[in-house]
Amino acid sequence: MHAITVLPGVKNSARLDDIDDLKPSPGMLSVRTLALGVCGTDREIVSGAYGAAPPGHERLVIGHESLGVVEYAPDGASFSQGDHVVGIVRRPDPVPCPACASGEWDMCRNGRYTEHGIKERNGFGAQRFNIAPDAAIKVDKALGLCGVLLEPTSVVAKAWDHIDRVGRRSNAWQARTALITGAGPVGMLAALLAKQRGLDVHVLDRATDGPKPKLVKALGGTYYVGDLDGVLSRLMPDIVVECTGAVPVIGSLIGHLAPSGILCLVGVSSAKATELDLGAINRDIVLGNQVVFGSVNANRLHYQAAAEALARRVPLSHFAEALDNRRDDIKVVIDFSL
Repeated sequence: MHAITVLPGVKNSARLDDIDDLKPSPGMLSVRTLALGVCGTDREIVSGAYGAAPPGHERLVIGHESLGVVEYAPDGASFSQGDHVVGIVRRPDPVPCPACASGEWDMCRNGRYTEHGIKERNGFGAQRFNIAPDAAIKVDKALGLCGVLLEPTSVVAKAWDHIDRVGRRSNAWQARTALITGAGPVGMLAALLAKQRGLDVHVLDRATDGPKPKLVKALGGTYYVGDLDGVLSRLMPDIVVECTGAVPVIGSLIGHLAPSGILCLVGVSSAKATELDLGAINRDIVLGNQVVFGSVNANRLHYQAAAEALARRVPLSHFAEALDNRRDDIKVVIDFSL
């Protein structure tokens, strides 16, 4: 069968390999891949920035945003042949730490977790994969290929779950306005979940045309281009979900939240030295009773809470095209059925 593999740590080593076909394994689901989502993590692995192959292997099958159909389910499993499923990316560490032991592997304390397509486990970028029933989530077939967005939506669902928990520190706090910085797939999904919560949604991005402004408008939100300081001079959001990872954006956001405001950092920044006025940042956070926190990954509850969104498809034979980052892309999906 065909699989997209990389040599971790080697730039541009992605290739379409012909690997041994998988046989049904006792106690495991046998899944035929329908689609595979592509995100910045995959592109960074292809660039050689990080990634780790399974022990004893040189190459890693990439892909962590999956959608497949069950071809075989073991007796006693809560799955049947024909079910659409998504694989959970992170698996608990073998110790396990207290978080992993309680099912919150997204909050692993010792870093010994593994991740499909990223860290020491082959991913879902193959025509078939086997997965344990407790590592799979059933998806409504009515979602079609949009089911492949379950994994990125689970990341957003976790972020909003933790925002809600932080908000409950005050019985009187009630959020009205949410600002989403970055209108990529995670940002658009964050805006979708904000709208579902009845919030006044504002989205900031650099794109002046293309689908992003139209999608935000269709969602009932307000779209802004570029000038964050100008937006913040008119808007003091209760909640900000920061999806760009851009340090100047993060620096501008702190100090411009509403009193008791919450800033959730979802975007990952590059490790570059930057001058920030930590005194001013501390003053703003302390005097404003504000909270700034980071959020990544998701556990089963967040997968189950994940909602549908839009998707873009490309055939498997064009996998290299999908790994290119194009200006008007929102979400790229590799269609394994084409």
